[in-house]
Amino acid sequence: MYGVLMIDIDSTSLTNEDVSLIKQAQVGGVILFARNVADAAQVRALCDDIRYHNPDILIGVDQEGGRVARLRNGFTPLPAMGRLGELFNRDPNRALNCAYDCGYLMATEVLAVGVDLSFAPVLDRDGISQVIGDRSFHQEPQAIIALATQFMRGMKAAGMATTGKHFPGHGAIAPDSHVAEAVDTRSLDEIMQSDMQPFAQTLPWLDALMPAHVIFSQVDDQPAGFSKIWLKDIIRDQLDFNGVLFSDDLCMAGAQAAGDVSARVKAAIEAGCDIALACNDRVAAHEAAEAAQELPYPNQNRIKTMCGNIPLWQGDLESTCQQFEYWQQAKQNVTQTFFDTKPEPQATNNHDSAKDPTAYK
Repeated sequence: MYGVLMIDIDSTSLTNEDVSLIKQAQVGGVILFARNVADAAQVRALCDDIRYHNPDILIGVDQEGGRVARLRNGFTPLPAMGRLGELFNRDPNRALNCAYDCGYLMATEVLAVGVDLSFAPVLDRDGISQVIGDRSFHQEPQAIIALATQFMRGMKAAGMATTGKHFPGHGAIAPDSHVAEAVDTRSLDEIMQSDMQPFAQTLPWLDALMPAHVIFSQVDDQPAGFSKIWLKDIIRDQLDFNGVLFSDDLCMAGAQAAGDVSARVKAAIEAGCDIALACNDRVAAHEAAEAAQELPYPNQNRIKTMCGNIPLWQGDLESTCQQFEYWQQAKQNVTQTFFDTKPEPQATNNHDSAKDPTAYK
């Protein structure tokens, strides 16, 4: 049985405490961070060990590309999605082809090491957000829709389910919800006509959504991930979305409005999330696991749609990825387009830092 909670682990191999946590009844997932990654073979061994102790478990990672990439040593680098947007402005057809290749390449290498899914793509608009920036494909909704659709086509061709984040859009407010409360004061109509369009118009390609820890104050006084209005009335009823709803990390500052971590887990699940994430706080993870015991199990068939097409390990990353017929071509195309040419100079702004905005994790 897949449980309602996704937690993290300490290091590159399982500790006794990790094993105790992942074997608890309501723990249905593990998310990996940079501290869990040494190289491809180690990650595959770690994932195999996790599944030995809990076969019914999803393993996820944030492998967006650019600043946000947990798998680095020995893996093919991926551009920030904003670079696809820049290419789209100059050469739309080439950008769309490259978006497909990026999605396929990312998915194959993540699946090869035993990870079911990367929480991707980011469907937020590139606006004033301190945490989104070039993680977004573009400022314009129609460009995001076009590029993200191609990226998801690539993911699905490789055998990976898709997760759109951060519904209904995090790009229009400056505060970073990882470290501060974030409030968007726009009307529902304004949000629906702009930021929500990339989500609404890519629904046929989306297997899951992750709501933002943002309070949209004219809609609800709770962050979207704790809001029945957003999760049930809008996502389930109005948009008729039947995929998985993952909470964002409940240890983020933007989730504090719901109380302690036990209250946050219960609030997220009761509002409509299928799986709640509790990361980077071991005490909180234990509290969350205890609180989750009182909750009903999620819809099992829905959760199973997120399981990745994990290939047989062939001893190294390259040999394993060769089982994907398009991997070599996708890798060549992405590398030649974004890493074999001198990067064009860019105007300095608050998005230019190479620092991962979620590196505190």
